[in-house]
Amino acid sequence: MSQVAQAREANPAVAPLPPLDYLDLKAQFATIREEVFAAIARVMESQHFILGPEVQLFEEEIAAKLGVDHAISCASGTDALILSLLAAGIGSGDEVITTPFSFIATAGSIAHVGAKPVFVDIDPVTYNLDSSLLESVITEKTRAIIPVHLFGLPADLVPILRIARERGLSVIEDAAQAIGSRYEQQNVGKLADFGCFSFFPSKNLGGAGDGGLITTNNDAMAERLRMLRVHGSKKKYHHEILGTNSRLDALQAAILRVKLRHLDQWASGRQDRAARYCQAFEDMQLTPFITPPQASDDRFLHVYNQFTIRCAFRDELKNFLKQHGIPTEVYYPLCLHLQPAFASLGYKKGDFPISENASHEVLSLPVYPELSNEQQDRVIHAIAEFAARRAIPRN
Repeated sequence: MSQVAQAREANPAVAPLPPLDYLDLKAQFATIREEVFAAIARVMESQHFILGPEVQLFEEEIAAKLGVDHAISCASGTDALILSLLAAGIGSGDEVITTPFSFIATAGSIAHVGAKPVFVDIDPVTYNLDSSLLESVITEKTRAIIPVHLFGLPADLVPILRIARERGLSVIEDAAQAIGSRYEQQNVGKLADFGCFSFFPSKNLGGAGDGGLITTNNDAMAERLRMLRVHGSKKKYHHEILGTNSRLDALQAAILRVKLRHLDQWASGRQDRAARYCQAFEDMQLTPFITPPQASDDRFLHVYNQFTIRCAFRDELKNFLKQHGIPTEVYYPLCLHLQPAFASLGYKKGDFPISENASHEVLSLPVYPELSNEQQDRVIHAIAEFAARRAIPRN
């Protein structure tokens, strides 16, 4: 039992501690308030809200940051996936391989362009797509692979890219949770045909609303993507292909330009918080009870959009932490192949056991860079207290 818990048990009149935030965006905003308001004012004075200079500058700056030839912004991370699939010419009758352990946008984007999502199970340590299973599901209809860099940890791209090149398949990186992470010293979003990013507010680089980005080193694909996001047009009211309306607002671009300058610092803060969790769990001999996240080796740089542990008593632990004012999240409680929206695919429970087991055991803890040592200690000691009450054996 933690010292705080002991004090409260001895003296019930002690006021309860205020609940923590799972993600404190207000704390982040406080550090960049003046920069953000200046950026907003700049756009308001210009009255240029759709595409234009702010969007162009943001695209140039983030392309340079990620080391890619082209960065094409759009309305959301979901749209980034859909537009990439459309640019690659994928549609009805095609198959695209991906993971069942992800947000629904990953497979939903495949279905939205008329193609069929085909799932393979995940690696039990990284939670990313298990590349050793790809060959077994490739058919003559397969056109692409979408690996997900889940929770901020890159997927193992080398074998995926090798298989794709041998089979003539496109590779689309779902990097919605992983901006700034690196694989073999290269930024995610750089190595495959397309990289797809989300600027949803909770992401490591989050806007003040929805937003997305596609990266590519292919000039022809970049031009096609820029057309697709504006109804298939290069010249106003002249439409060469059928596209859609998926543009990043200038206000969002201006805010993201501010935040981009702080991205490395924030990523470092998340990594520090994650390292502190891992060290504390090891020091307190909690690792038989929970499994903290890890990369398989130093080829992978994790940016911890989520700090996700694994616990056989996940739901009990989640409820216990909630009672102690500590919020957590479950990403994801129901695998994609078991979602009613994908019932027509014909998958059933047990088809992807590693993903299904993970969905019952994963739990994400607060990990934002503004999380103080004192706040983090509350999380750590509460987990230790739960383990002690449950009489979990330690090393």
